[in-house]
Amino acid sequence: MPEAAQHHGTAPTDEELRALDAHWRAANYLAAGQIYLMSNPLLTEPLEPGHIKPRLLGHWGTSPGLNLVHTHLNRVIKARGLDALCVWGPGHGGPSVLANSWLEGSYSETYPDVTRDAQGMERLFRQFSFPGGVPSHVAPEVPGSIHEGGELGYSLAHAYGAAFDHPNLLVACVIGDGEAETGPLAASWHSNKFLDPVHDGAVLPILHLNGYKIANPTVLSRLPEPELDELLRGYGHEPITVAGDDPVQVHRALAQAFDEALDRIALLQRTAREEDVTQRPHWPMIVLRTPKGWTGPAEVDGVPVEGTWRAHQVPLAGVRENPEHLRQLEAWLRSYRPEELFDTDGRPCADVLACVPDGARRLGATPYANGGLLVRELPIASLDDFAVPVDKPGATLHEPTRVLGGLLEQIMKDTTARRDFRLVGPDETASNRLEAVFGATGKAWQAEVLPVDEHLDRHGRVMEILSEHLCQGWLEGYLLTGRHGLFSCYEAFVHIVDSMVNQHIKWLKTARELNWRAPVASLNYLLTSHVWRQDHNGFSHQDPGFVDHVLNKSPQVVRVYLPPDANTLLSVADHVLRSRDYVNVIVAGKQPCFDWLSMDQARVHCARGAGIWEWAGTENGSEPDVVLACAGDVPTQEVLAAAQLLRRHLPQLAVRVVNVVDMTRLLPQEEHPHGMPDFEYDGLFTTDKPVIFAYHGYPWLVHRLAYRRHGHGNLHVRGYRESGTTTTPFDMVVRNDLDRYRLVMDVIDRVPGLAVRAAGVRQQMADARARHHAWIREHGTDLPEVADWTWAS
Repeated sequence: MPEAAQHHGTAPTDEELRALDAHWRAANYLAAGQIYLMSNPLLTEPLEPGHIKPRLLGHWGTSPGLNLVHTHLNRVIKARGLDALCVWGPGHGGPSVLANSWLEGSYSETYPDVTRDAQGMERLFRQFSFPGGVPSHVAPEVPGSIHEGGELGYSLAHAYGAAFDHPNLLVACVIGDGEAETGPLAASWHSNKFLDPVHDGAVLPILHLNGYKIANPTVLSRLPEPELDELLRGYGHEPITVAGDDPVQVHRALAQAFDEALDRIALLQRTAREEDVTQRPHWPMIVLRTPKGWTGPAEVDGVPVEGTWRAHQVPLAGVRENPEHLRQLEAWLRSYRPEELFDTDGRPCADVLACVPDGARRLGATPYANGGLLVRELPIASLDDFAVPVDKPGATLHEPTRVLGGLLEQIMKDTTARRDFRLVGPDETASNRLEAVFGATGKAWQAEVLPVDEHLDRHGRVMEILSEHLCQGWLEGYLLTGRHGLFSCYEAFVHIVDSMVNQHIKWLKTARELNWRAPVASLNYLLTSHVWRQDHNGFSHQDPGFVDHVLNKSPQVVRVYLPPDANTLLSVADHVLRSRDYVNVIVAGKQPCFDWLSMDQARVHCARGAGIWEWAGTENGSEPDVVLACAGDVPTQEVLAAAQLLRRHLPQLAVRVVNVVDMTRLLPQEEHPHGMPDFEYDGLFTTDKPVIFAYHGYPWLVHRLAYRRHGHGNLHVRGYRESGTTTTPFDMVVRNDLDRYRLVMDVIDRVPGLAVRAAGVRQQMADARARHHAWIREHGTDLPEVADWTWAS
């Protein structure tokens, strides 16, 4: 943090407290106005039903607390010269963040048509949750935001991700007490064991206890204060509690709490950075207890509202039809005394703006919330330095992810000084054969280290924790604030973050439509330990469906790659690590895999996304009788083994072998930017020949991607069919009818006239499958003809 932050804060004077309260009242007024009003923004005339929106949408209950935090963050940012970012966990409190960005001027700078005057205030009010306007959540459209909060649970993980490798940044994080009940948030409290006080910024969690969710009390708000205090201390925090419903008392106590917390943070950082204190810090946090819907209607229709669950959304719902509700709304809005807060032109008065920081230190203007302004090109060394030599296809084997590990190690070395690349994963870096990175950096760890531990490092940039939610949340926060990274995960268990990737894809799709949001580095997944080589762990570890999930999402954002060998994995990794504003999914094996393409061939093939492997087929310039297509490393091997069997047993058959690296190439051009035009697809797969497609995942995905293509009726896809167990590697493909023998049988069954002529060959293939079943049950290993197979053209 800047030097100014190391000085003890001075308690605000009564005059300063009065100005803070003015800012808070103004924000509350603007928040309520957005929910209700579409005209008469300054109440210059009596409120009438025509001034009220026809549909009342939004969330009032959390807004006063968020406004309070924003007001007091403004004070300390300005007084201490802080670079700060705030993650608003109750993202449905959008009216508050919009109100504050309008007050500070950042909203009008971003959207010049929403001016900071009466006309702009009316536009601010009208557009909220209105057709053609802005969402009710803290969405990408809101300046200063990196977290929408529509789906709860991720705020604290995002905050820590933003703080990693930003040593001068304070990240405040408001956690709603409803959100605090989610599993991801509960795990996020452990993030403080990974925060390096030397190289990282600080995270200040603010647990806002307003007591209620939509219809129920919240768990943490009903814990006795000593029990809650013990819980938070057990997580490694030093809680500072502020509670009350008297604004004067709460303003004074919260100002003191912020000063105490920031002084403590400055001390911890100074001792770590200047005195080399290595003891794990116990970071401060604030527990803020204020009523839900504070300053709103105390009662409506004779039942209590303020301080209850009834304040969660719209406290007065029948304003246009119910004169008493309209009267209450006007009294509520006038209770903020808007005539004291805004001049006759609707501009905020000097008192309201007294606490607001200047320029880029305003929370709505911080470049840390527009990470594309900060991101730098990632230094990626020449792939030739890491490529495996391939003199001819299938002559050697390598572990693709181990080869990739060498490239990642070099990236880690080349970013040592700038610290803007991290590898995250749930305890699997070494298991996924990426341990070469430990030659450049260790695993981030601030807790106790024992002699038996390996690669733990207080300043490490590999992040491992057995929570996919945290890995995802950390990386999202890291990327959205201007850095790069890769998420490595077992294929079956990345589903744990299905919902999180949904939210990130939605965020990127919207952000891409906003010209003021600069592109950020892509979110890159490496899925390994995949379905076909989880024969030892069994059925529970076998699920290739994440690809299906992702390909349902916005085509502008999602990409899926299945490199078939080590060099194609290097080429794909180079591409995705350089890309912007995408979610890229790479599925690649970690077990020994045949090397099919040289580095130059891999570059060309990956650039095409799908192509004919002429060396593997038997077309010899003629029209093919059948197309053998494949996507994924194991399916590729099985297709090539099948092609070899066909070459041996049916030498007159013209076989074309097509390998697909980029799954979105199968889509029509009008449905995805990477999609093939029909003429290109038809040239590759033909319009009238059988296509036997061996696919890594669920076979119906390929049908869905290609259903509009010519010749779709000739497409026959083999893939994973939920038939798994603990068995041998080859038995996995046999169980799912993806094996080489079944593929040959499929060719014989589907090429016209071949069923009769090649009946004997088909019988040999069926016999081989039967022989396989008997062999593995006796020997526990695969048939020698399978285990020792090599490619020979």
